[in-house]
Amino acid sequence: MKSNYKQLRNYIQLVDQRNRDLSVTNLLGVSIGKKFIPSIANTVGTDLSSYKIVRTGQFAYGPVTSRNGEKISIAYLDGEDCIISSSYTVFEVINKEGLDPEYLMLWFSRPEFDRYARFKSHGSVREIFDWNELCMVELPVPAIEEQRNIVKAYKTVTDRIALKKRINDNLEAQAFAVYKNYTGGSEANAELSEIATITMGTSPEGETFNIDGQGDVFYQGRTDFGFRFPTIRLYTTEGKRYAKAGDVLMSVRAPVGDVNLAKEDCAIGRGLASIRPKDGCYSFLYYTMQELNFELKKFNDEGTVFGSITKDDLFALKIVSLDSQRRKEFESMVAPIDEMIKSNEYEIFQLQEVCSTILSRLTH
Repeated sequence: MKSNYKQLRNYIQLVDQRNRDLSVTNLLGVSIGKKFIPSIANTVGTDLSSYKIVRTGQFAYGPVTSRNGEKISIAYLDGEDCIISSSYTVFEVINKEGLDPEYLMLWFSRPEFDRYARFKSHGSVREIFDWNELCMVELPVPAIEEQRNIVKAYKTVTDRIALKKRINDNLEAQAFAVYKNYTGGSEANAELSEIATITMGTSPEGETFNIDGQGDVFYQGRTDFGFRFPTIRLYTTEGKRYAKAGDVLMSVRAPVGDVNLAKEDCAIGRGLASIRPKDGCYSFLYYTMQELNFELKKFNDEGTVFGSITKDDLFALKIVSLDSQRRKEFESMVAPIDEMIKSNEYEIFQLQEVCSTILSRLTH
């Protein structure tokens, strides 16, 4: 163990406070994204008095890792007190002048910690990362001021990311409002293939994939999608079907209809189709596909889930098409908004790299 590395057992303790008087009603869960999130559990008729209370500044984690792939559900509560299922483990930092809780959460946020927790998990029916294993975690514990400076630097970057995401949400809402103003109330009068060139994806052989940047960027499906642009995870040396930068990428497997934009020329797998405007009106096509996505989701809300969509069905999707002049008018209004969104998204990607760098340097 490095000289400045300490076992976590020296800094944390279990907390087990139950909601006996039902004074806390804010029911949350913990996601593999390491956030507290609203619980989706059906609590009708459930006795919430046995649920655990998590106070502001405390942690909770789900010890079962076998269901989460390479992730462990662990989060730090910086909002109002909440209750969570008794299946979670709640703990807190004993001496905040020795170990800053937010610094500890940064350590938990590292992908290396997820892999460590998964490796250390054990059990015959389901694998768990238990309290004793958590206590044996070793981490660097520099001076408290250094810890707080690291946390401050990280929060500065993440706050900037959050701001840019809010701006993009507002910009996209403005652009979509313009789209609805141009097309709202109109009946579908064309098929998608009339205004766009469509390419259905095909997956290469598995041995052609790599993460080292060899060959072409490869997107398999909606799991790669972000707010507007997908995240690069894989490359392939033998791509079969391709999208060009600016093309709409649409998920053609459940859930059908989710869309992103290709930010570079890329190979696409069987979970995606690339859709390119025939007249160069990329913004009009993108918001047309967003509108189609909303329509497809109505079927999901009604209990009919699309497992996939065929090439013929995709080509024949009914859309509202404007005449050439109106499409160009729309494009001139909305394309600049989309450029701002694109610029913000690229800044977000860069800031996320900074966050990754900060987390990677915690071991130094």
